Amino acid sequence: MFVFVCAGCGVELTAPLSQVALPVHAHQKYGNGTQLPALMEPGTFAVDPEPWGPPWRTREEIDSNEAAARGVYAPVHALSDGAPGAIVIAPGDARRTVLIPDDRAGGYCCGLDGADGPNVACVECALPVASRIDDCSLWQSMWLAPNAVRRRSLDGVDAAPLSWTDLMAEGKSTAPFEPIAGRGSRVGAGHWSNYGWSWSPRWEAAAGRVLAHLLVASEGRPVIVPGGVVAEVFQRALDTLLPAGPPARRAVLAGPGQPSPRRGTDVVLVPTHPQTGEIWAPADSAAYPVPLPFGVWLWMVSPERDVPVPASGSLPDGVLRDDFDTPALLPGRLFRADWGVFRHTLVRLPAVREPWLRELLDSLGRHRLAGVFERRIRRRSPCRVAREAVGADWLGH
Repeated sequence: MFVFVCAGCGVELTAPLSQVALPVHAHQKYGNGTQLPALMEPGTFAVDPEPWGPPWRTREEIDSNEAAARGVYAPVHALSDGAPGAIVIAPGDARRTVLIPDDRAGGYCCGLDGADGPNVACVECALPVASRIDDCSLWQSMWLAPNAVRRRSLDGVDAAPLSWTDLMAEGKSTAPFEPIAGRGSRVGAGHWSNYGWSWSPRWEAAAGRVLAHLLVASEGRPVIVPGGVVAEVFQRALDTLLPAGPPARRAVLAGPGQPSPRRGTDVVLVPTHPQTGEIWAPADSAAYPVPLPFGVWLWMVSPERDVPVPASGSLPDGVLRDDFDTPALLPGRLFRADWGVFRHTLVRLPAVREPWLRELLDSLGRHRLAGVFERRIRRRSPCRVAREAVGADWLGH
């Protein structure tokens, strides 16, 4: 366990925390006025190894060799020149901090977006220490500035990460759909789908990363994935993006508790450890491993058939009954992967420099295919247009 302390005065700024892997959807922008929950579970933190936050450098200011040295192999709208190693926590785990009452406390319309740099200070010495994010369409979070805090280990022995067997026994899967509401609205207002149920933003983000890896693994050939929810999530996009005709490469689900991939399997969809970020690797297999968040992978291998949702009755508006006997209604549209996460992943895979893949990426950047990628654009207030003109909201994350 750790706490983070102010680099200026040493006061503790967080509750005791355990480290977990950075969520795939950490920098996701979702919807237009949608209300998202906290990014991190209480009592946890994650570290972003890449620079994050202002100042930004636009595409014209970034030399391709410099970008490649930073692990970016195709042009992006902008790259952060901030310090790497930002630490993200749940807002409720912050201690002895206060908002900075100036222009940096601004956002789009419903809250704070952190686009201007740290907007939270240490209450003791007033050192800017973090960026609070709670605006609409962004995951609520607190990003500690790596050059303004220090990590302090607490007395005692840290618990070892759970084994794959323990993770399977816990059975914490992530459902592919969930209630989504706009700011100021109640769940059940019909936002995007019947009764407020939408495809999960977590699944759309995970699919964006997976789809980038599947394109690389395809080597320009068709890819066939398993049926059921896996096919519903990926097959339509793969059939649209990849050519028909050449012999297809086959992808299978693999991981703890699953049969070993057959000899000759081309691609395996495998889980990442939620605490360490380790990718599960099958023994004696040359297949290309495609990482899935553990909760998403677990649902794919063991889907729950009838996910209950609260049933409404004669109670007042905004009050949900506590009987859960109504099956969940499926979202009212086909699944689409998150464009931002897809692009962020693909430009960081060296294979994107191959001509066919670079051409595909460039064409998608100009003409994104309707129904394949989900990229919902947040409304922009006039005061943000100047910043976005130089790419702050179209960064490579």
